[in-house]
Amino acid sequence: MTFKKKTALGIILFILVITGIQLFTLYRQPLGPPLNLPTLTQSMAPTLTTFPMETLAVNSTATEVPPTATATLKPLCGGPTVMNILAIGSDARGDHYLYGLADIMRLVRVDFVNARVSILEVPRDLWVEIPEISAHYGITQGKLNQAYLYGNKGLGYYDGPSEGPGLLARTLNLNFGARPDHYLAVNMKTFENIVNAVGGIDVYLPEEVSVRSPSNPKGFAIPPGQHHIDGETALWVARIREYSTFSRADNQNIIMCALYKELLSPAGVPAIPKLVTDFREYVQTDLSPQQINQLACLANQMNGTGVVFVSFPINMFKNAKVFDPQLKATTSVLDADYNLLRDYIDRFQQGTWPVIDATLVEPDSGICT
Repeated sequence: MTFKKKTALGIILFILVITGIQLFTLYRQPLGPPLNLPTLTQSMAPTLTTFPMETLAVNSTATEVPPTATATLKPLCGGPTVMNILAIGSDARGDHYLYGLADIMRLVRVDFVNARVSILEVPRDLWVEIPEISAHYGITQGKLNQAYLYGNKGLGYYDGPSEGPGLLARTLNLNFGARPDHYLAVNMKTFENIVNAVGGIDVYLPEEVSVRSPSNPKGFAIPPGQHHIDGETALWVARIREYSTFSRADNQNIIMCALYKELLSPAGVPAIPKLVTDFREYVQTDLSPQQINQLACLANQMNGTGVVFVSFPINMFKNAKVFDPQLKATTSVLDADYNLLRDYIDRFQQGTWPVIDATLVEPDSGICT
């Protein structure tokens, strides 16, 4: 080989190495800014006054898992032992995230050791203390879903990291001790497009889902039974509030479970990399492509009982009214024993609630099968 050829080959190899390092760096690079949650101390606990309410005993058969039980097991797919994700469904209708309330909020605990995913629904109407924006219009409290709106760039209220997901994560952390590692927010248009991109989803509705209004007296309804629905219909089912916040959460779990199963179908798994590429510009997230691949890898290894949707017991909550100084009106909120909510969330993050076992699963949770 001549000196010129050796030199050219050396240059080519050098370029390939540099390019490979850059691609590997991009692969590990988060798609958005990290949460950087503050360390919660006792003095930082909110002083929010809730309405008088009977304290409920925690009813759970969960027990601590002995540390030695999983000491010899390694996380699957190159992931961490546990990853906690704040998942948000924004009611913004466009392709942007300037405005919009958190229409859906879920805390997701991903266990890479035992190949399990627990998804906890957090009610959007809880009245909470919202940190770090008091300098803007004196806002200190609001509904939980408003924290996401106040954090996004459209209003200009929040100067901290990660925009709306960042402020919502801080609000959950301050009021309930939640500590998500990452976040993922999807607006309505993107959700529709994702469902359509996988060819729609198959859902079983145990009851009729319908809504009527003065402008649409005949309403719109889907009868009970098995259906194949597109993105627009899936979004409609997930957002309907005709009955209650809790029944809507049940519908949302049905939709999410159906989408999960579609993505893990023989046709869906090969499409995941393309979906990530196609939609990475249309979501808010600090997950890296590497972490997304780890999650996809884990999902492909889970059995039918590996995903559990869980909700707080409904009898923990009471409807109440409070004056919202931002809206200058009285608004309906949910009240609860916040110490009890904090305890539930703490045990959820530790993996001791709910019990993820097909024979022991608790009544307020549902297995995605």
